[in-house]
Amino acid sequence: MLKRNEQAKQRWGGAHAAVDTWLQERQALLIEYFKLAGLPPYERDANALPATQDISNFCGLLMDYVSSGHFEVYDSIICNSKNAPESTRALAEEVFPLISDTTEIALDFNDSYADVTPETQLNGFDGDLSNLGEALELRMEFEDRLLNTLEQHKLL
Repeated sequence: MLKRNEQAKQRWGGAHAAVDTWLQERQALLIEYFKLAGLPPYERDANALPATQDISNFCGLLMDYVSSGHFEVYDSIICNSKNAPESTRALAEEVFPLISDTTEIALDFNDSYADVTPETQLNGFDGDLSNLGEALELRMEFEDRLLNTLEQHKLL
């Protein structure tokens, strides 16, 4: 996922201010995800859960990323796609519902973990984090398809 984001930043960075900010948020989110999950290059004791403050901070980044996608980048894509070929509009119509499905997973994760305290029982956290990671990977694939199509039609 980090490699995908780095490639996206190299490819579309500088094309649009909202996309730049969004890709930076995406990178920050991914780094924190890798830390929470204990994925390389970050480590986590397999028998211990992350600190509740780290989980809450991650949830804030998650909501920032999801929100900027929906309310800044996707709005821009929709506006630009009005002048786009039919294939671009069709792709947007295909992937927006799929992206919305991943948004629901992100919102559910946030609802479950944003307000955790040290006393909170985090049963199922690792499984929920893994499911979220899969959803984020799909989401980024869909988002990159949209950006690629916009770039091909010089709409980005």
